Amino acid sequence: MKGVVFVGKNNNKMPIPASLNEVESYMTNRVGLETSFDLGVRKLKVLKKDVHFYYVNGLCDTIPIVQIVKELVGINNRKEISTQLQEIVENRIVHQSVEPVDNMDEVVDQVLSGLIVILVEGEKKGLVVDVRSYPGRTPQEPDTEKVVRGSRDGFVENIIVNTALTRRRIRDERMRFEIMKVGERSKTDIAIGYIKDVANPDLVNVIRKELEAIEIDGLAMADKTIEEFIVKQGYNPYPLVRYTERADVAASHLLEGHVLIYVDTSPSVIITPTTYFHHLQHAEEYRQSPAVGTLVRWIRFIGVVVSLILLPLWYLYVKNPHLLPEALNYIGPNEDSNIPVLLQIFFADVGIEFLRLAAIHTPTPLSTAMGLIAAVLIGQIAIDVGLFVPEVILYVSLAAIGTYATPSYEISMANKIGRLFLLISTAIFHVPGFVVGATLWLVLLASIRSLNTPYLWPFLPFSPKAFFEIIIRRAVPGSKIRPSIVHARNRQRQPAKN
Repeated sequence: MKGVVFVGKNNNKMPIPASLNEVESYMTNRVGLETSFDLGVRKLKVLKKDVHFYYVNGLCDTIPIVQIVKELVGINNRKEISTQLQEIVENRIVHQSVEPVDNMDEVVDQVLSGLIVILVEGEKKGLVVDVRSYPGRTPQEPDTEKVVRGSRDGFVENIIVNTALTRRRIRDERMRFEIMKVGERSKTDIAIGYIKDVANPDLVNVIRKELEAIEIDGLAMADKTIEEFIVKQGYNPYPLVRYTERADVAASHLLEGHVLIYVDTSPSVIITPTTYFHHLQHAEEYRQSPAVGTLVRWIRFIGVVVSLILLPLWYLYVKNPHLLPEALNYIGPNEDSNIPVLLQIFFADVGIEFLRLAAIHTPTPLSTAMGLIAAVLIGQIAIDVGLFVPEVILYVSLAAIGTYATPSYEISMANKIGRLFLLISTAIFHVPGFVVGATLWLVLLASIRSLNTPYLWPFLPFSPKAFFEIIIRRAVPGSKIRPSIVHARNRQRQPAKN
């Protein structure tokens, strides 16, 4: 409400008419007052003057509205006729969030956002009361970011709840949530979250300007649409921002100096700026001891490497068995197959994608049965009839497990595209193809910049201290400096002792 920036609005705003009949006619013609069943108006007589409430059913909390109506109706029993009815009504509104409004464009926007607007006959200003109560679910642990021990609350589709979950963890007077509306038709609420004396003001300004420059009719896909506008990813498969549905992860990044973007109707929060290694972090590492967290991190790194290069490397050895050392000469299929190994790999990889998509669209009670069918019947019978050799199933399965072990879904799918590229280059050019393909993949990652942030930092450009913290999970008391990549205004994470 207060401080909301309306993005993409026409500057020629119609003032609120003094006649409530004109207001009602405007709402009927423009908003569909008498056509849409969920849009309504409540008409009262207070001190012999008309007072109208405009609201949208389903987006408002009825209890405070009923209390406000009681208070206003009660004015008739305790007040004489007065010319200062606007001030009397404002003083009698029993709510903590009341703001004036002076034009019909904002009246419409606020009503459609779930607030109520109170208009008094003869007055050219209205009162906006925030009684929003959006339909949605209660905070619960995200399915993709589960931890063994830790908080079980997560972001939901309500931006008010999401900012409150963050405020609960960071009770700092320097925390800021700048809110604006984006989308000519959807008018979606978007908040920029940052800590004023920590976050880089240049980064905040860049994100603010990018959001204000968005010209679109609606944000049906919420945060994903915002991402494509602010980072201009194009057909680059690698994500340039990180998503999280955990409030503790979002709070941790705010304390590091990152800037977060909250989009209403989305349970995910956008973290900026991010690097490749940000996508490999998981909350589980910080819910365990440093030694256990480091072990979990190493296992996860191994899984990412396996998902990327295991299949191309195995295929390289299949086609060039002389490259294998004596102790590993058992690697490779022992039997000839009617189908080339490369096609077997592609078929098996596509088959796993079929199963993944089927699992997404299959009701939970049936997903277990589908998994048994896939593992026992399809896989074994495919081997028995000679469609696949056993080793193809083994290595494709290991690569798939490495993909699922990657914390970020977006980075895992990008790595899968990178794996297919390496596999094709290896199949065509053998050893030079594998080496050149891996080099080109590394060059691609090194050339990516997310909001002017090197994607492979701290590996390229190399930063020894920061790279050590990527490899080893340090104890919290030892992490006294914020990452330099965010260019935080205050590099000290913990205040110095006197």
